[in-house]
Amino acid sequence: MPDEVTGKELDRGVHQQLRTLSKENAEGVARHLVMVSVFLEADEVETALAHAETAVRRAGRVPAAREALGMVAYRMGDFGRALTEFRTVRRLSGSSHLLPLMVDCERGLGRHTRALELAASPEAKELGDAERIELAIVVSGVRRDLGQLDAALLALQVPALKRGRKAGVHRLQYAYADTLLALGRTDEAREWFLRVVEGDADGETDAVERLEELDGVALTDLGDGEDEVELAGEPPVADEPRA
Repeated sequence: MPDEVTGKELDRGVHQQLRTLSKENAEGVARHLVMVSVFLEADEVETALAHAETAVRRAGRVPAAREALGMVAYRMGDFGRALTEFRTVRRLSGSSHLLPLMVDCERGLGRHTRALELAASPEAKELGDAERIELAIVVSGVRRDLGQLDAALLALQVPALKRGRKAGVHRLQYAYADTLLALGRTDEAREWFLRVVEGDADGETDAVERLEELDGVALTDLGDGEDEVELAGEPPVADEPRA
């Protein structure tokens, strides 16, 4: 690991969990957890997995280590392993903050009924605002998998939906717009995609492209890093003849 990675980059809550370990082991595990985050961000999941597995071998009863391994497995699409780790985190910490991801793992395993049952469990009522938003998005996805578009839209109609620019809300609004579009309610979908564009300052979604599609604007890749805009239904303008 790079010398500049000290483990102090982790938040205070994780360091408190690591206090159950010896000082040397705690420092080593902390550094591995930092590297998990670094390699996940770089989309190098195999290397992130190696660091997460090492952290768990050294600190198997530390919730943060098990959560890190679960997150890597989730990113890899290994939903069975991710679900096992997330359940362990809940057992060790008593926290249900990973419930939305657990529901999504059940969905990924094709167990839609179990996913909906878990989403409706008493623990769901204990979630914070951000987790409630994530859970609404996941439940909507489960309903869409089942072909229940009206129920999918209803699942997204949580109080946070109509809030202004706030972290996480633009993803909820995007899911709402996309579901409206699937229902054939194009004009409403366009209005909600506009809201997403206003709130998605970091370009996390492709709402701009979705709006362009709805407005009949097509982007043609010119192969030189530039895009040419054409209006759908109109032929491209021919080049001027050279003199």
